[in-house]
Amino acid sequence: QVQLVESGGGLVQPGGSLRLSCAAEGNMFSRHIMGWYRQAPGKQRELVARMYSGGRTEYTDSVKGRFTISRDNAKNTVYLQMNSLKSEDTAVYYCNARIQLWLNGYWGQGTQVTVSS
Repeated sequence: QVQLVESGGGLVQPGGSLRLSCAAEGNMFSRHIMGWYRQAPGKQRELVARMYSGGRTEYTDSVKGRFTISRDNAKNTVYLQMNSLKSEDTAVYYCNARIQLWLNGYWGQGTQVTVSS
């Protein structure tokens, strides 16, 4: 029902910045909880940031103060601004859309973020 297309990943030096985008196509985008998750090699997928339809946000402790999630309902797009990147931020980042937290929702294909000198 909902298709998510991610972009913006790539290679960046420590301390640099990237902006990830997730374009959604489907019904009721503005009603969905939008989230960014990441998975590093050998690790579990973890929540990075989440924004509820009302604008409330959540961040994992390791990215607080560095990452910012935002959404543009007119463009059906959610963003993740990533500043002061560290090597430990290296992972595949996934976009997720769900109408309730207890639902699995829909997932993007993932975009690789590599932070390295």
